[in-house]
Amino acid sequence: MERRFTFSKPEHLCLRSDISALFASGSRSMTVYPIRMVYRQVDVAEHRPAVQVLLSVSKRHFRYAVDRNRVKRLLREAYRHHKHILTAQLPESRGLHIGFLWLSDNLPAAEEVELCIVRLLQQLSERLAPKPATSES
Repeated sequence: MERRFTFSKPEHLCLRSDISALFASGSRSMTVYPIRMVYRQVDVAEHRPAVQVLLSVSKRHFRYAVDRNRVKRLLREAYRHHKHILTAQLPESRGLHIGFLWLSDNLPAAEEVELCIVRLLQQLSERLAPKPATSES
């Protein structure tokens, strides 16, 4: 099967209600500095992709929009290339809403962002993986 490294508009988390629910109680998070990932499991609707993603870079960290856009571009690119790590582990009827939040004041190298995204996606896929049934003797 050919992998498609796309990040289309339906994969973006845009609905205000979904974003509010993502940051409400019941969501979980993990951090690999300088990225914090907040995620929430949801039921998948037929017309929506299984995983929807939000990217956020605060004006507090980068004063200029050029710098914020550069970091968001790096986050998007890293996620786009490695989202298969997550989608392979996802159960059929369940989906995820994910928010990637940038925490640092420094402009990153592309390799650093990619490494952090890969680590976060691997940790999340391990958490989502079904636990093997243990037999009691």
